Amino acid sequence: MNDQKDEQMRVNTIVIAAALSLAPALSQAQFDFRAAGREVQVHGFLSQGLGYSNQNNFLTMNTSQGSAAMTDFGVNVTSQLTDNLRAGAQLYARNVGQLGRWRPLFDYAYVDYRFKSWLGVRAGRVKTQLGLYTSTQDADFLRPWALLPQAVYPTDLRSTNIAHDGVDLYGAIPLGRAGSLDYTAYAGVRPDDKYSGLYYQFEDVGWTAHDQISASMTGADLRWNTPLSGLTVGASQIFQKERTALPSTGIAPPGFPAPLPDIEAVAGPDRTFAGYADYALGRLHFAAEYRRNLDYVDLQGWPTGRYVRNLSERAWFVSASYRVNQRVEFGAYNSRYYVDHPAALDAPGPPPDQSAYHIFDQAVTLRVDLAHFWNVKLEGHFIDGVGDPFSPHGFYLRVNGTNLDPSLKPTTNLVVIRMGWDF
Repeated sequence: MNDQKDEQMRVNTIVIAAALSLAPALSQAQFDFRAAGREVQVHGFLSQGLGYSNQNNFLTMNTSQGSAAMTDFGVNVTSQLTDNLRAGAQLYARNVGQLGRWRPLFDYAYVDYRFKSWLGVRAGRVKTQLGLYTSTQDADFLRPWALLPQAVYPTDLRSTNIAHDGVDLYGAIPLGRAGSLDYTAYAGVRPDDKYSGLYYQFEDVGWTAHDQISASMTGADLRWNTPLSGLTVGASQIFQKERTALPSTGIAPPGFPAPLPDIEAVAGPDRTFAGYADYALGRLHFAAEYRRNLDYVDLQGWPTGRYVRNLSERAWFVSASYRVNQRVEFGAYNSRYYVDHPAALDAPGPPPDQSAYHIFDQAVTLRVDLAHFWNVKLEGHFIDGVGDPFSPHGFYLRVNGTNLDPSLKPTTNLVVIRMGWDF
């Protein structure tokens, strides 16, 4: 088994090395072409990162020993088929520790018809408008951060909130001197990814998902482009409901009965609210977002009767960055995540340590643009708390001890170096 793992690591290393060596050439290449008289645009991106932490492992990587298992890439194609009809798709893959495992997924694949500036329709797999960055998480070159604020945009849950399979209505409404309003309303189903933190958190606490973890969802986003140049404020809301069978793995976390029973989990309808603001003032850029998630899961089949878990949580971040010149940008953010009701409160024994209630992350970053298509980011994270195993946000028992013998420490210092190319 170890030989197989070593061989797989060698193969992955060769693939990464080949991709990195080709990246500068690809970035200079021109892939746009014409088909049936219409222009087809082809673009893409590639990033490679390295993470090193002083103790806890982060994002399922062995960061305490230094890990380069932090690769993602994507290719997208778009075309304006008629004056009002547009189509596009993006294929994405990643390998971040145990997340993704190189499995290609469609971030989006849609058709878009614009009736008027104030009314358009998108259908297919469509990017989800939620907060500031959900629909643009793949556009790493737009921001100075190596990791987005993890309280609100956890990397381990990227694939579960970036898109939905359904229909959107959208448009822009001019308000004269008051600016303009951009709106989006949508309904659909959240796509599934068996190599996301959503699956791993169930395994960490003693179950493995038997069926797909997908959810029906409806939502809306409204953002006001204010009369003050550079200032946008907005709000989003999503309702979701999911159901999945959870056979027991036979391993229970400390304080819970072992083995855990086979159960069915019914979550929701849960509600997520986001309020946000973004302000660009010359070379300065400020952003802030508040996120509230009200979520309860009914574990049907619990041996001592009905067991309803409170998974509600709240989070926020504030960030600031300064573009020194064409090449260099500095930034910092304060990211805070709170768990309403840690699972350990329902288990016998003493109350949980305060680190189970929250994850506070103070981050500082430096971005250097080596070329218009090539950037390097150096980022430091000073993290207090590890959160709750039922609410994945970076820390997993599978790479920090075991379910029966967890070894998570209350604080983590993490350095991330990330290099990215886009074309």
